[in-house]
Amino acid sequence: MVLGFESTVSDLSAKRELNNGFGNSMSVAVELVVSPILMGLIGWRIDVRLGTTPLFALVLFLAALGYLMWKQFALYTARMDHQAQELLAPKFDRDRA
Repeated sequence: MVLGFESTVSDLSAKRELNNGFGNSMSVAVELVVSPILMGLIGWRIDVRLGTTPLFALVLFLAALGYLMWKQFALYTARMDHQAQELLAPKFDRDRA
């Protein structure tokens, strides 16, 4: 009976971890789509007022997209470095953490 309870707890832990990963990936996806579009719309409004048709819309759209891509790459690199350090750390260091 105790063994069944332990497997249920580990299943719930794995399910929670999976749901957290899904939530994080959805928030990143929304950020990658909405932010550049929003900046493009702001740039379009500036273009309408100034009479410079696609200039600000393109610049703001591309700036937002470039920043978000750089940010995601930096976060990915930091996570991978952390995972590598965790895997390569001596056994006694991992037990204390």
